[in-house]
Amino acid sequence: MSEHPQMQDIAIGIEADGIREEFDSLGKVEVPADRYWGAQTQRSLHHFSIGRDHMAPEIHHAYGIVKKACAIVNREAGRLEDWKAEAIIRAAGEVTEGKLDDHFPLFVWQTGSGTQTNMNVNEVIANRAIQLLGGELGSQSPVGPNDDVNMGQSSNDTFPTAMHIAAKIAIDDDLLPALRELTSAIETKADSWMDVVKTGRTHLQDAVPVTVGQEWHGWAGQLRDAIETLSDSSEKLLELALGGTAVGTGLNAPEGFSKETAAQIAELTGKPFITAPNKFAAQGGLDAMVKASGGLRAVAVVLMKLADDVRWLASGPRLGLGELQIPPNEPGSSIMPGKVNPTQSEALMMIAIQVMANDQAVAMGGSRGNLQLNVMRPVVIDNVLRSTRILADGATNFCKFCIEGTELNRKRIDGDVERSLMLVTALAPEIGYNAAAEIAKDAAKTGDTLREAALRSGKVTEDEYDRIIRPETMTGEGLAGA
Repeated sequence: MSEHPQMQDIAIGIEADGIREEFDSLGKVEVPADRYWGAQTQRSLHHFSIGRDHMAPEIHHAYGIVKKACAIVNREAGRLEDWKAEAIIRAAGEVTEGKLDDHFPLFVWQTGSGTQTNMNVNEVIANRAIQLLGGELGSQSPVGPNDDVNMGQSSNDTFPTAMHIAAKIAIDDDLLPALRELTSAIETKADSWMDVVKTGRTHLQDAVPVTVGQEWHGWAGQLRDAIETLSDSSEKLLELALGGTAVGTGLNAPEGFSKETAAQIAELTGKPFITAPNKFAAQGGLDAMVKASGGLRAVAVVLMKLADDVRWLASGPRLGLGELQIPPNEPGSSIMPGKVNPTQSEALMMIAIQVMANDQAVAMGGSRGNLQLNVMRPVVIDNVLRSTRILADGATNFCKFCIEGTELNRKRIDGDVERSLMLVTALAPEIGYNAAAEIAKDAAKTGDTLREAALRSGKVTEDEYDRIIRPETMTGEGLAGA
């Protein structure tokens, strides 16, 4: 091999059978010949093959951004030769693009600092770069996983950096758009139903009238607030630990490395990432992740209420509330023909439950920041990314397969308003609370309409009743600017 090998256009993949010998500081290890990973990855597979929970691909995609940024900074500073940096940058880009996903096999349940995942990334990038430069896989020459790919870095600052990048991208690019789309769909329905009067309910009991539009705008308002909460709670993820190296002091990281790499990451992602002002806080704790998870929980709480309300309002169709007609996406029963179940609501409610449980795991992980390093990082990022993913998918499906196709049962809604005894509330200012209560109790006891009971009481005339009891005038405003 020449002193400065030229990068070649070699397709991704290793055409080899059997095993290949790799090495690390502990000695030699046999790895599958058709994989790019090396000795430390193989050691982790041997010692930590636990369950079926693999590190989320978002983590190594984000790691590719970290390694690319570091290679760019090291090249520009003259610490990494141009030809070597170019090979690392290309390999790191392939990692980020998901082209090497099959070469990241590690489990969530591993070293708490994420060291094995960092080395998995270093080894894959190094071997792919070696391949591009025409070298021998496993030789660690002319590109080494530690000295070159990991130059100026530690697992203790790169893993939390990758965590923040992965979580911020997932929240901003996947979850928030899905929530905004759902909110917009609800608001569209709400606007079209602002004049449809229905029976309001408190304590699951009949209450005074509202409009369907007001009810749906209530859901949308909660979602808007949850979106704002999540957006605000994820802002601290923009602060990156990179440059703190092992314990936050920045040992072995060149001067200016933290700011320069953060600037590169910001440029690569299009997001305003900055270096964390306090590396000891960034590495000793997981506060930004805990805060972001709290924002995810806030979203889950609102989606639970929304999904459950839809489930109640669609109950029936004849012996429940039956106000909403939800899309019949699939048969509701294997034994009862014609049954339609609120399955999208049920799925979204289960997602909300899982997210709340995930948040508890994140909080517990965040509390274990002993001394200079929190070593619960893999379980924390796994739960944050899982929550983000299922919330985004759940919101998208609920919007597409439930909200957009939901219609009103006007016959049921109008009939319930006519039968409501709580319209008597409008009589209270005219005849007094106690007299109005007696009318309501009489109607409930006899089964008569409120109008019949009111006229029988002698407290109001027919003209007075018709003037006072007008459901369409009893819905008030409830919305700013309404």
